[in-house]
Order: sequence, then structure tokens, then C-alpha cells
Amino acid sequence: MTGGDPVSQLQTTFSALADPHRFQMVELLRHQPLSVGEIARQLHLNQPQTSKHLRVLSDAGLIHMEPQANRRICHLRPDGLRDLDTWLAHYRELWEGRLDRLGDYLQTLPPDDPTPDSGGTP
Repeated sequence: MTGGDPVSQLQTTFSALADPHRFQMVELLRHQPLSVGEIARQLHLNQPQTSKHLRVLSDAGLIHMEPQANRRICHLRPDGLRDLDTWLAHYRELWEGRLDRLGDYLQTLPPDDPTPDSGGTP
């Protein structure tokens, strides 16, 4: 995801990851590079379906394919995910601040009544 409108690039990334098969492909590639055939086998997809999904991920800048003899090896591109992480960081900061304020507020509340339950109804 280099160049162009950042919002458009993020929309492309979210759109690519929204498909369950493509999301699973990214998860597989997180562990190690795999050939197109290996991805197809692990996800129980045929080769054309797999190639179509990989093309979308490649166009979104999330993976790149390296030709190796008669195979194509797919690698995860951390840069595409780094852009997404940068965008999410703003929301992470927002929620951390809100949760910190909630924690501070909860500390001002009196503790619960420590009276043990007698086992009966009041």
C-alpha cells in the first residue's frame, strides 16, 4: 500500500481481508511463505479460486509472489499491515484513554458490602 489516497488504500485492505478465505490466507502466510498449491490444499480450494484470492491480496499490497521454478511462493508483506496498524493506533489510543478514565472512576466508588452471604434470602 504505497502512494495514493490513504483512506482508499485502507478501504482496499479492509475489503481484501473481509473475505474469510483471504483472511485465512494471510493467517497461513503469517507463519511462513507458502506456494499457491500449498495454500489451496490447506484451505481446500481449487487452484483458480486460490489464485484469484491471492491476486486481490497482492493488489492490496498485503502479499507478494516470488516465482520459483514452476511454482509461485507467496510472502506476507508487513508494510501493508503496518499501514493498517498505524490507522488502528489512533483508535487504540482513544480506547485506552477512555478505559483509563473508567478505571479511575471505578477507584472512586465505595467498595462492595463485604457482608458474607448467609445462604438465605433477605
